[in-house]
Amino acid sequence: MNWNSKLRMAVIAAIATIAAACTLAAPAQAQSSDGYWQQIQKRGVLRCGVAEAPPHVIRDPKDGTYSGTFVDLCREFAEKQLGVKAEMVDTTWDNMVAGLQAGRWDLALALNQNPKRAMAIAFSQPAWQFQITVVYDKANPKMQPVPKSLDDVDKDGVTLAIVAGTAQDQTISGLIKHAKIVRLPDVDATRLAVSTHRADALADDGDTDALFVATNPGRFAALAPTPAITKQGIAFGLRRDASWADVQSLNFFIEEKAATGEIQRIGQSYIDKLAKPQQ
Repeated sequence: MNWNSKLRMAVIAAIATIAAACTLAAPAQAQSSDGYWQQIQKRGVLRCGVAEAPPHVIRDPKDGTYSGTFVDLCREFAEKQLGVKAEMVDTTWDNMVAGLQAGRWDLALALNQNPKRAMAIAFSQPAWQFQITVVYDKANPKMQPVPKSLDDVDKDGVTLAIVAGTAQDQTISGLIKHAKIVRLPDVDATRLAVSTHRADALADDGDTDALFVATNPGRFAALAPTPAITKQGIAFGLRRDASWADVQSLNFFIEEKAATGEIQRIGQSYIDKLAKPQQ
């Protein structure tokens, strides 16, 4: 066999190998051909992971139903953009990212953007902005003189309540050096801790804290430290298998709602409703 014949045989063998590999890969490609939203449309339900975070995620204690800025946006995106129903799936902030990764829900609602989370999941663009504030009882002697910075709260003998697993937990835990941190399961638990003096202060989202202070402004105050503890976007979380095009579809929806003032209107309506004294 001459050199040209050997070359032709080698080329033919290589082509056969490539063809076989493509044939074997074809079924796997076919299985993953549907995009993120197409899979949800086939299922007929957009599953939304929710943990309480007023005014963006609010749980009615009477019947367990959800409302809030991100809940409304999730429902509208599901119904008007995807043509499916939205289902709210209860979780905790400790489990929000892990549950999304495990496929227990398709969107994580009202999730703060930070580098650690971005290594594990994908984010939409922010629909709201976030800043940590600190709420305290004005009559608490440990909060005298009136605190102006986080250092004024970070003192020996002070107990600070935080919702476990939140962005606040991640941020504050790296800053507090002297105060004791108590991690609690939800917003209501941190409020109760401060109200009953189990904790001297709580750290949470500025909007959530403002609502709490509004219930009893004569007793509680909110500190927005200067410089700010942190400022982050609040967004929807998606699994990492969401393509750039999938994420862009959600981003375009958010952009339009933000540009028309709809997101701000929805958010403010919940803030106003929650700030009204309970009858």
